[in-house]
Formats: sequence, C-alpha cells, structure tokens
Amino acid sequence: MSTEDGERSGRPKEVATDENVKKIHKMIFKDSKLKLNKIADTLKISIECVYHIIYEYLGMRKLCAKWVPRELTFDEK
Repeated sequence: MSTEDGERSGRPKEVATDENVKKIHKMIFKDSKLKLNKIADTLKISIECVYHIIYEYLGMRKLCAKWVPRELTFDEK
C-alpha cells in the first residue's frame, strides 16, 4: 500500500497557461470593451481566473469600460 498520490486526469492545476494568456490578450486586443464573463464563457474557465490573468499577467485594468495597460505612456494619456 502506497501513501503517494498517482497522476489524476482532469483539469490542470494552473489555468494561467501561456496558451490562455495569449488567447485572452488576443480577445482583448480585438475588442477592448469585452466583459470578463464573456471571456470566461469562451475559454471555459472561471471569471476569477480571467481577472487574475488580465490583471497579473497582462498588467491591464478596466478604465471607462475598456481594458487598458496599467502604465500609460505620455502619448497614451
């Protein structure tokens, strides 16, 4: 009898994969007014994970109903 867990099938532990980050970035680039629940429904992941990817990995935040980078350049302001 072993006390170690074997490999399990199912969802990956980490949802913030490079593939998901790229997909979300591409979706936001096409439509900056996209809502979190629309992205979550499309990618079949939770809204919290989508928000985490956008905020932490892409460095964006919602401003006037659009996703924009947190640090704007002088020309963007």
